[in-house]
Amino acid sequence: MSQTNWEVVIGLETHTQLRTQSKIFSGASIAFGAEPNVQACPVDLALPGTLPVLNQEAVNHAIRFGLAIGATIAPVSIFARKNYFYPDLPKGYQISQFELPVVIGGTVKIQLDGQTKEVQLTRAHLEEDAGKSLHDDFVGLHGEKSSGIDLNRAGTPLLEIVTEPVMRSAAEAVAYAKELHALVMWIGICDGNMQEGSFRCDANVSVRPFGQKEFGTRCEIKNLNSFKFLEESILYEVQRQIELIEDGGKVRQETRLYDPDRQETRSMRSKEDAQDYRYFPDPDLLPLHITSDMIDAIQLTMPALPSTLRSQWQESYGLSDYDVALLTQSKSTADYFIDLLKLIVADLVKPAANLMAGDFASALNRDGMDATDSPIRPSHLAQLLQRIQDGTISNKIAKDIFSIMWERGLTSPLAEQGVVDAIIEEKGLKQISDVGALEKIIDQVLAENQKSVEEFRSGKEKAFNSLVGQIMKASKGKANPSQVNQILKDKLTN
Repeated sequence: MSQTNWEVVIGLETHTQLRTQSKIFSGASIAFGAEPNVQACPVDLALPGTLPVLNQEAVNHAIRFGLAIGATIAPVSIFARKNYFYPDLPKGYQISQFELPVVIGGTVKIQLDGQTKEVQLTRAHLEEDAGKSLHDDFVGLHGEKSSGIDLNRAGTPLLEIVTEPVMRSAAEAVAYAKELHALVMWIGICDGNMQEGSFRCDANVSVRPFGQKEFGTRCEIKNLNSFKFLEESILYEVQRQIELIEDGGKVRQETRLYDPDRQETRSMRSKEDAQDYRYFPDPDLLPLHITSDMIDAIQLTMPALPSTLRSQWQESYGLSDYDVALLTQSKSTADYFIDLLKLIVADLVKPAANLMAGDFASALNRDGMDATDSPIRPSHLAQLLQRIQDGTISNKIAKDIFSIMWERGLTSPLAEQGVVDAIIEEKGLKQISDVGALEKIIDQVLAENQKSVEEFRSGKEKAFNSLVGQIMKASKGKANPSQVNQILKDKLTN
């Protein structure tokens, strides 16, 4: 039996660290990178007599997410104690939500191979993070090999986002994770830093023969902090389960870890079910009540979502799927494009999208920036596009001017209005559109390239492009390309 006889079933649980100043139940900082245990207060340490106090901003972030995915915001939700013992969990339990989460349902749309698919979400609930066990190269007080516990992360606010088991390939799971990652950053509830653990996924993976309705036994792959590892781990786990079943074995429900060096998953522990955690309502926390007024107030602060902007730009300006996907890949890029749209006429929208997807995006990627850091303002790009449109410069010259503006940045004395015109004047880059001047250059090129002239007249179309290239070279790139093509064609055919 081959892999094509098996259907893959995947659900993701994503732990999203919320962008708050303090922890979910205490006033301790959640800033990343502090020395171990300096950001763990008495509440985080579970010292006797301490009580949790819910962070309102964490609740607001959960509501924002619920609104973004079209979910139901529960008017009443309950915090529960999830009981388990682990060294980095001082209380002996984690405060989470179980039967009544804050966000119920909702969908996230993904694009894959030109197709749109809706991924249904089960829930999103608030909880606190645990601390962190340190094993690698950790040395004890007397130089002995040891382990340590850093409780800085204990109590960090998380929104755990759980999907239904509706994804059928590693590619779909990655597409969903990327879309979710972009969304939580877009609405401002998470910084999305996967290296720092702000966004990490657990993948529940099982396989079943095609046509079978019952799910197979699932394994959970924990703490995947990159899209690459998410894809690799799922692909490996699928193959492992299929081979195990086909060899007569059975898949055990368990939690597994992914080893990126060996590109394989390995068993961590048997998979717990809800009853193993002995959930019960936390007696120290009142039920969370969310009113319609709270929801309405947050709704007023919500930005336009990527899907809304994509539809709007396609309908209003005829932009392609590719264009709008690039323009909405981050909120900073979309905001930049929105500012640019205010400064240009409709005919320049498509060229503007091309410019932002080309030179602008390349420069940002090269320098590790996002659009908010750009040394070129939307007003500068508007000037550049206008000069291309009115024939003052060619597209090739525009690339040179863009590079000059990027290098000079906003510290240049030419940084305000007129920067493009000033560079054109300074560098002598104005496009040659005078027919007489162009004819003189073209005649000289034709005289020096008789072989290409004869080849064109004998039917070799490539010779025409060669001549155009020589003309542009002779004009130092300043000849108006459309005029060059027309004049050259007239001279060669008459």
